[in-house]
Amino acid sequence: MPTYDYRCNNCGHEFELFQSMKDSPKRKCTECGKNTLERLIGTGAGILFKGSGFYETDYRSPSYKKDAAGDAPPDSGDAKKKKKNDSADSSSGATKKPCGPSCGCAPKKTPAAKPPQSTE
Repeated sequence: MPTYDYRCNNCGHEFELFQSMKDSPKRKCTECGKNTLERLIGTGAGILFKGSGFYETDYRSPSYKKDAAGDAPPDSGDAKKKKKNDSADSSSGATKKPCGPSCGCAPKKTPAAKPPQSTE
């Protein structure tokens, strides 16, 4: 149920009233008693999703996401993951098993150098 703003055109009294959308607008002022109330048109409020499953950025337009991705500094995510994993490994004292090859905590593998081939 929405909250409506009202103003009396006779005495200037303004107030908010919580009422159903089906209810007809009120006409009688609670201050002066005259039938000069007017329901004001407002801009309304934005939709707010509450709870752990909703984020402000979930419903961004594709053009906004594209522009935001272009503004991000390169390798910002990898540096944060590496720093976080380094601090976790040093604080626990135990070696941590990597999550998988795509995870930032997995050690980087360098390809073995091939011996030079002879041309004889």
